[in-house]
Amino acid sequence: MELNGTSRVNQKGVLEIGGCAVDDLAKTYGTPLIIYDVAQIRERIQAYRNAFQFFQVPYALAYASKAFSCKAMCRLADDEAMWLDVVSGGELYTALAANFPAGRIYMHGNNKTSDELEYAVSSGIHHIVIDNFDEINRLVEILDKHNTAMQIVLRVTPGVDAHTHEFITTGTQDSKFGFDLFSGQADQAVNVVLRQPRLTLIGLHMHIGSQIFEAEGFHVASERMAELFSRTKVNCDTLEWFNMGGGLGIRYTKEDHLPPLEEAVKGLIEGAKRAFERVGLALPKLIVEPGRSIVAEAGTTIYRVGSRKSVPNVRDYIAIDGGMTDNPRLALYGAVYEASIANRMLDEPTMTVSVAGKCCESGDMILWDALLAQPQPGDLLAVSCTGAYNYSMASNYNRLPRPAVVFVERGEARLVIRRETYADVCTLDL
Repeated sequence: MELNGTSRVNQKGVLEIGGCAVDDLAKTYGTPLIIYDVAQIRERIQAYRNAFQFFQVPYALAYASKAFSCKAMCRLADDEAMWLDVVSGGELYTALAANFPAGRIYMHGNNKTSDELEYAVSSGIHHIVIDNFDEINRLVEILDKHNTAMQIVLRVTPGVDAHTHEFITTGTQDSKFGFDLFSGQADQAVNVVLRQPRLTLIGLHMHIGSQIFEAEGFHVASERMAELFSRTKVNCDTLEWFNMGGGLGIRYTKEDHLPPLEEAVKGLIEGAKRAFERVGLALPKLIVEPGRSIVAEAGTTIYRVGSRKSVPNVRDYIAIDGGMTDNPRLALYGAVYEASIANRMLDEPTMTVSVAGKCCESGDMILWDALLAQPQPGDLLAVSCTGAYNYSMASNYNRLPRPAVVFVERGEARLVIRRETYADVCTLDL
């Protein structure tokens, strides 16, 4: 497992993150335990800022809270003067409960309920990203009822294949998200919105996928969006934002090769500048909405090793006290991770094992064929890069409580999500 952020190995051979030894954290908070390196999160945010400041362009940096949302994360985003992208009433409630300014929140979603739209309107968020024609009609009905108006952004699918996993590709023409550009839906949506006096069109949005390593897809999509922007601007003087979405990839394993984050962001901005220059427009205000690239590498999950099983001439297994309930990404996407024995980091990795979760599912695996330092029952297994789409996708399958989450920084640990109890799991039962 490659060390990143503030991670290091102390004199006892134990992994430390944010100046905190993980064996001490495991003793205090139990396992499974998700540890976030706060300094690394701040460093990633600054990398985005550096790229925009290099070009001196107007911008907003919005955290995509679907990657990992809790009150402490919303407060951290607020501390860093970020905007917040929410995709549900629950994420909006979390943000407002954390006292995140409503004027820096906007809402996504391909099927926002009427209750969610009403909640967004009454909360006074900055804008809503409209995804389909039905949503336009429902939002207008709500605005009529409340005798108010709303700023909106239209989500457009620009027909770009970002060369990512089919389940996390969102910008192609055949997508559940947004208005299709090539069939004329996007232009039609613009015309519909401009006829609604309660709606103010302030921007256009695209999102071409996740875990993207190459900027080419962004460049092609930006060119298509700039053309739509140019057509729309003729009849819409309130149009000022171009939301480029998120999706930049992170390094999960040594096989992942990608440029430094700041350089990757500069590549996106350069592409957008060229695209708008080509249609004769000044670059509008840019919004990017990173989630994974902010928090994924900052997260490390600590498990306790339990039972072992050897299938002669086939495979060696070890089992941990978590699994697909706190990390479903291998089961969903075939995700690959790196890991180490956190309490014996100096021991030579000599044994190839597969790491199984404790759920009653054959597909409950965390790692296949990982080279580790002779794992023993009671050892601590550290799985890196688990900060995005892990806790946020966690479940109570098999009635397992969800893990605790701690933020670590400058030698101090802060519990930000307590471990669920068996009683918590039954809280909603009648």
